[in-house]
Amino acid sequence: MQAKTTYEELEKRVQELEKIESEYVFFKEALRDSEDSFKRLFENVPLGYQSLDENGCFIVVNQTWLDALGYREEEIIGKSFADFLHPDWREHFKENFPRFKAIGEILGVEFEMVRKNGDLILVSFTGKISRDTKGDFRQTHCVFQDITERKRHEEELRMARELTARIIEDGPVAITLVDSGGKIVFANRHAERLFGLEKNSLEGLGYNSSEWFIEDVDGSPFPEERLPFRQVMSTGQPVYNVQHAITRPDAARKILSINGAPLHDVHGKVDRVVFVILDITERKQAEIALKESEEKYRLLFNLGVDAMFLVHNTTTQILECNAKASQLFGYTPQELLSMKMMDLSTTPEETRQACQHNASQIERIYRKKGGDCISVEVTSTHFELKHRAAHISVIRDITEQKRLEAEKQNLQIQLNHAQKMESIGRLAGGVAHDFNNMLGAILGYVELAMEEAEDNHDLHADLKEIQTAAQRSADLTKQLLTFARKQTISPRKLDLNDTVESMLNMLRRLIGEDIDLVWKPSTHLQPVKMDPSQIDQLLANLCVNARDAIAKVGKITIETAAVAFDQEFCSAHHGYLPGEYILLTVSDDGCGMDQSTLAHIFEPFFTTKERSKGTGLGLASVFGLVKQNDGVINVYSEPGQGTTFKIYLPAYSIKSDGMAEKTPELPVEHGNETILLVEDESAILGMTTRMLEKLGYTVVAAATPGEAIRLAHDYQGEIDLLMTDVVMPEMNGRELAKNLLSHYPDLKRLFMSGYTSNVIAHHGVLDEGVHFIQKPFSKKDLGNKLREVLEG
Repeated sequence: MQAKTTYEELEKRVQELEKIESEYVFFKEALRDSEDSFKRLFENVPLGYQSLDENGCFIVVNQTWLDALGYREEEIIGKSFADFLHPDWREHFKENFPRFKAIGEILGVEFEMVRKNGDLILVSFTGKISRDTKGDFRQTHCVFQDITERKRHEEELRMARELTARIIEDGPVAITLVDSGGKIVFANRHAERLFGLEKNSLEGLGYNSSEWFIEDVDGSPFPEERLPFRQVMSTGQPVYNVQHAITRPDAARKILSINGAPLHDVHGKVDRVVFVILDITERKQAEIALKESEEKYRLLFNLGVDAMFLVHNTTTQILECNAKASQLFGYTPQELLSMKMMDLSTTPEETRQACQHNASQIERIYRKKGGDCISVEVTSTHFELKHRAAHISVIRDITEQKRLEAEKQNLQIQLNHAQKMESIGRLAGGVAHDFNNMLGAILGYVELAMEEAEDNHDLHADLKEIQTAAQRSADLTKQLLTFARKQTISPRKLDLNDTVESMLNMLRRLIGEDIDLVWKPSTHLQPVKMDPSQIDQLLANLCVNARDAIAKVGKITIETAAVAFDQEFCSAHHGYLPGEYILLTVSDDGCGMDQSTLAHIFEPFFTTKERSKGTGLGLASVFGLVKQNDGVINVYSEPGQGTTFKIYLPAYSIKSDGMAEKTPELPVEHGNETILLVEDESAILGMTTRMLEKLGYTVVAAATPGEAIRLAHDYQGEIDLLMTDVVMPEMNGRELAKNLLSHYPDLKRLFMSGYTSNVIAHHGVLDEGVHFIQKPFSKKDLGNKLREVLEG
């Protein structure tokens, strides 16, 4: 029984032990879970944690600490805390660590630590000291917070407050604070200087104190209700740029610009007003001076004798213009202000670049409202205008000056040429005279010798060769004398048509069967006074030159006509004298000549032929005999277009006895139509434009076919007639007319050229029935021809 009892007790005890073991396992797992939670919390708490031993070395750090400093745990444990401080802070820690241990706690102690990458952070530590049962030091337990950014913000805020205080106190504007009673409670240093009172005297004064006298800028009384303080207090709104004047205690008068803003108390009531006050005395004086200066500038600008423009550099927009600009270009001021300088220029891109690149003085061709072009001198002064780059352009019309310069240059060239030709003529005449004497002796002795040597045939043949060579030399000498105008002549009254007709058979034999010789005489011609042999010599030389210019088959045309030149025409054409002339024209459809060749064709010994085929005296002698008979010779030629020689011989009259009789001034036909004039020679373009304008016509002038097409398409009115040169670059006159007829189907056409109409038609440039006028022409001839075309 006793054994049974003992067994039961043991079994019960085993059950209790099993229960205890089960409870132990449960609590062990719970403790492990608790430890895991604490460890996770310890490692991830947002505050860094560290424990130091009694020597200041690390025992424990959490993950937040490691992340903050950038180290691994094995790089920290056992190391001294001082090793991770900035060198300047290490001694501070070593000196104060014993004190921390004695006190038993660390409250907000700051250290500057060095991260692993070298960056510095400012850290604030808070912690406790743990001790054993005996009270001895065991370790420190600290948490820390990175306060680098907070400290930086605190420093920035402190500096900003100091800066604000300095700006307010020492700033360049006066600042005052006024209470609700109108008393100044604060004034900065600039306010002291502005009001002429020290701070202790200024603070406490009323805004409208009798210490200074307030008045309007113009000197009139300043209304009480307009005082800035009154306005802010009554409306509760800021005021801006209220201007008035004060007279300070030292009698100095100051003009002020006042800006005021209300300050509210906790209940939203205005209890103070802050004022920012500017001294604008000098600015006002400058404004007055500027206004006076602007009035003077405006007066000078508008009364200037030259056109003046204020122009934006980048866009070339016209910002201002004076009356002379409107007068010069024909636009109203309103029209000019809507335009750009590029719109006035014939070379817009060059004008735009000149505006942008500070070109100070240049010459340009500008176009007036009606399309007329003028030469101008542009002088520019660049400056800044309201933060924009601008310039003043002074434009002077130099059209007449350029015309006179060109005329002077042309006259100088002609004078130089005349002097050169005269010098060569004198030399040639002197040489020919002496050479003729020697040739006379040679020919005389040869003739005598030939008479003695009739029986000796070999000697006679040799002498014949000498005689032939000497005779050819005599012919050359005769040409030299003709050029020098020193040959012996017997001028007489003769009919030019009869004289030419008598030579036609000889000329046909001279030029050969492959070249067609066309004779086109004009009827009812006045006679000329001239040696017939000179006409023979002239026509022979011109026809031989024409023959040599034609490759194989071609045509030479000889024409006569009556022409008259008035005083106006002669003034514009050097070498002409007023009067009636008989025109002899020789034209060919050969190879033509370029400008460089034309400049030398009348010089003796100049030739484009091979050495054995030309002496260079043919045209020189033609020039000499024309000048000897007071005539004028002109040449028109271009490569591939043939050549035309025009010889004007004075019509004979008893009154003039060989001099051209003055043509009576006859009435000239006028008109009022619009004419598109196209001429690639600038001098002729300008001269013909002036002729047409004097005849009453409106002229749209173009220097090239391309410009003519553009002007015709852009022209707002009606163009009645196209007057164009025939041979031009880009396209000929016929092609230009065909192009324009698509835009102006009823356009009349008048072609002009230095060539005869016969030669031009042969080249296929003109259609039959198209009107034509030969260069040069007088204003009278032009006026009558235009009426014929326009009314026909």
